[in-house]
Amino acid sequence: MGVGGNFWGSLKPYARREDLDFLRNKRVAIDLSFWIVQQETALRNRARNPHIRLTFFRTINLFSKFGAYPLFVVDGLPSPLKARARIQRFFRGIDMENLIIAEGDDVVERNALFQKCVRECVELLQILGMPVLKAASEAEALCAQLNSEGHVDAVFTSDSDAFLYGAKCVIKCLHPNSKDPFECYHISDIEAGLGLKRMHLVAISLLVGNDHDMNGVPGIGIETALSFVRMFPEEDILNRLHEMGKGEFLLSLMDSKSPSSSSIPCSDENSLKKKSPHCSHCGHPGSKKAHLKVACEYCCVSGNENCSNKAVGFRCECPSCTKDRSSKAHKKQENWIRSICSKIYMKKDFPNDEIIKMYLGHNQEDLTGDKTPCLSWRSPDVETVIDFLGYHQHWDPSYVRQRILPMLSTIFLREMASNQTEGSLLHEQYEFNSIQRVKIRYGHPFYLVSWRRVGPAVGSVCSLVQNEQVTQQEEFMEEHEQNDLLDEADVPEIFVDDGCWFLLTDENMDLVQAAFPKKVDNFLQEKEMKEAKLRKRKSISIPGNSETPKSRSVQPSITEFYRSSKVFVHGESPDENPHQGNVEVLRKGKRKVLSPNLSKSVRRRLLFD
Repeated sequence: MGVGGNFWGSLKPYARREDLDFLRNKRVAIDLSFWIVQQETALRNRARNPHIRLTFFRTINLFSKFGAYPLFVVDGLPSPLKARARIQRFFRGIDMENLIIAEGDDVVERNALFQKCVRECVELLQILGMPVLKAASEAEALCAQLNSEGHVDAVFTSDSDAFLYGAKCVIKCLHPNSKDPFECYHISDIEAGLGLKRMHLVAISLLVGNDHDMNGVPGIGIETALSFVRMFPEEDILNRLHEMGKGEFLLSLMDSKSPSSSSIPCSDENSLKKKSPHCSHCGHPGSKKAHLKVACEYCCVSGNENCSNKAVGFRCECPSCTKDRSSKAHKKQENWIRSICSKIYMKKDFPNDEIIKMYLGHNQEDLTGDKTPCLSWRSPDVETVIDFLGYHQHWDPSYVRQRILPMLSTIFLREMASNQTEGSLLHEQYEFNSIQRVKIRYGHPFYLVSWRRVGPAVGSVCSLVQNEQVTQQEEFMEEHEQNDLLDEADVPEIFVDDGCWFLLTDENMDLVQAAFPKKVDNFLQEKEMKEAKLRKRKSISIPGNSETPKSRSVQPSITEFYRSSKVFVHGESPDENPHQGNVEVLRKGKRKVLSPNLSKSVRRRLLFD
């Protein structure tokens, strides 16, 4: 979707892989239709309502694991141009010029089944407390406008035309189970790498096709379009396309090649244009017969007395050859430009001013003053979420409570960081107990936080322990889904100690520091004391030995195991050795077994003694 001709492939070299904290405490606008299409395509007929599943887990991950503030945008009524393009997808190969498209809401309304999926996801997001906006037309257009005007820090979509609408940072892919989960594209990198700005990108979309005009200009691909638009400055490219569409630019090229009295070359210029004869042996100007007598000036420079034979792929650098090559390259470039202009001129009604106005923001929404979007995040209604997912997904309440807990703990820590309140409880049931340890996950450190259940072990905690009662649908998904499509939130650990229930969750270290600074200080002091004791134990020497004991990780020399010569025990003479007659100690530590009657084990022992 977006710009045609594999436009994403041209941008791929300039993508960045951002780490886990890239979106922490940042706002991100999400094209909800992109999520729905992505999961429906990947898991169709393999899961119950995959769009609800993905929306639930990925929202919790973005909010808790990645620390972002997600904002969701849904599509409005598509433009008549996009409605026509959608029909073209279903009637490829049919002449669309004579196809009559009726005007009215019945034509521009989207697929009824897809709209049902959107409504269900919007209902879930509103229960989770996420803000949801509806665009006047395209969701990626509103996302890009929010990004360009500074309301959000990034856009989450796979539509490449978000750059044409003015987006500055686009997140195309999310790989949750990796060290650098975000695949990001920054407009600054694209401008520096490809030399293309926003007007250039609009021109490329007009040439290769887009969501509103699928065909583009026949015969022009993405590589040709990239090379062509770079020839013009940003402020001039669209005017040039208008001239080409009218044939004016092509006529100006043809007029520039027409002869005139002022451009008639003189005889001296004609003589310069004529290429001088070259030697077939060395390839330099002159005749072979003359070069056999005296080496040419080009070969003499290299110190040869005679002309050398020209190598494979030889190119003469004399003025006449250089000028001839330049003239041919210039003529080839003119023919290439003339060919593109001819193709553009053959395109009817090119360029479409309505598409240009749409991309350049003339139809964008007014987000100033009283019309500024309300971007507020609320705490989720847990019981309503349980009822909603129980009805649509048939999930057990304990399963939902366990999966939503990371989101609740993140909200609780943010509230504690902004307003320190004594006696506050997580979900009105758990209190912050302690920090167990530092946990490294995908190369990033987290605090493993222990939450203590207040009161007896009844109610939601008892039901939370019953998370093993997962439906057959969930077990099937856990066995067959890929990790990048699963997007499940981190599952809290549960344990019981002295009759008290505890939950363990992974939390961001900076967030825990801001919420409970005293707890973090105590944890760091205890950790430092443990490390100091460990260092002290390692520095203590073995009793009776002044030397520091050797580390077990050091491999001793092989000579400590296998001696190079026979050593007799003190007080033992060669005559007393029972094997003395069978083994002869030679010089340089060599041994020779004399008797083959000895067993294999004895011979091996004698060999290494």
